[in-house]
Amino acid sequence: MHASALSKKLIPWQQKKGRHDLPWQQDPTPYRVWVSEIMLQQTQVETVKAYYLRFMQHLPRLQDLAASSEETVLQLWTGLGYYARARHLHRAAQIITDQWGGVIPADLEMLMALPGIGRSTAGAILSLGMKKSAVILDGNVKRVLSRVYAIAAWPGDSKIEQQLWALAHTHTPKTNAPIYNQALMDLGATVCTRRSPQCSVCPLRTICLAYRQQQQAHIPYPKPKRTLPLVEGFMLVLWHEKNNAVLLEKRPAPGIWGGLWCFPECRAPGLSLSADLPKNTRYIATKAALHHTFSHYRWHIRPVIVRATHLTLPKTCQQPNVIWYPLDGTIPLALAAVVRKFLKISIPVDNAAQE
Repeated sequence: MHASALSKKLIPWQQKKGRHDLPWQQDPTPYRVWVSEIMLQQTQVETVKAYYLRFMQHLPRLQDLAASSEETVLQLWTGLGYYARARHLHRAAQIITDQWGGVIPADLEMLMALPGIGRSTAGAILSLGMKKSAVILDGNVKRVLSRVYAIAAWPGDSKIEQQLWALAHTHTPKTNAPIYNQALMDLGATVCTRRSPQCSVCPLRTICLAYRQQQQAHIPYPKPKRTLPLVEGFMLVLWHEKNNAVLLEKRPAPGIWGGLWCFPECRAPGLSLSADLPKNTRYIATKAALHHTFSHYRWHIRPVIVRATHLTLPKTCQQPNVIWYPLDGTIPLALAAVVRKFLKISIPVDNAAQE
C-alpha cells in the first residue's frame, strides 16, 4: 500500500466529517492538548469533557498547574481514576517551569523524558499542539491500522505494537500531519469503532483488508482474558459523634489512589474488634463489602463502623497525613472513590441501633 494512501482519503474526510467541536480543539495550545491527551488515556471522550473544562477553568495555564498544590490537582481529577496520571502531569509541569522556563519542549525525546508522557502522547503534543509532523498511535489508531492491514492479533502485544508503529510512521505525511492524525482518531472514535463499525460510510473501505475479508468485527483481537486475584480486607470508618466527622488518612504515592484521602485499611484476614480497634471507641456495625476492580486485582473491602466518643477533633492529627473529615464537606479534599461511594450509600450512623 502506498504511503500516501491513507492521508489522501482521510484528510478530506476529516475536514468534512471529522470532529471539530471538542473542548481541547478550541485554541489547541501545547498545554491544552497535553492535558487532554493525559485525561483521555484509558478514559472515554464523553467522560473527559466535563473534567477537562473544570480543570482548565481552575488551571488555564501551565504555570497555574505548576504552582498549584498536589491536593488541588487531585481534587480536580477525582472521579477520572488512574490518579498517577494527575501526579505525573503536575510533576512534569513543575519540571518544565523549573528547567525550561515554562515552555513545553518541541522535541520528541525531551517530551518523553517527562513523567507520564509516552511516545504517542508526545507525538500528539507535537502534532496537534505545535502543528508539526509527528506520529501517534493511540487505541483508535491501532484499531484503524489493524483493520486496514487485517492484522489478526491483539495490538498490545509488543511485536504487533512494533509493527503498528512502523505502519504509523509510513503513513504519517510530512504536510498536514495534524489533520491526518486528527482524522485517524476521529475515524476510530466515530466510524471504525470497536463494536459495530460503520464500514458503509468509511473512507478507507476500498483499501481495508479486514473489510474485504469480512473480518472487521473480529479484528483487532481483544486483550487475552485472565482471572484477577481477589484481595479482601477491612476499612475502619471511625466516626466522631460530636463533630460528625470521620477519620481519613492520605494514601502514599505511588500506589492505588496515591495521594488521595481514604479510610484506614486493614488487609488482614480477620479483624479482632477488641484488640485492633482504637481505645475510647465503640463498635457499631460491619457493612456489606464494597467491590472495586483494579487492573491487577479485584478488591472486596468491608467497612467497620466505629463510634469515637472521647476523642477531640483537631483540624489535623499529629501526623500530617491524618485528618478528621467533617461529613458536611466543608473541608475540600481529594477523596478516594471508595470513600465517596461509601458516603453516598451509607452515612456511618444511619442505624446506631445496630450496636
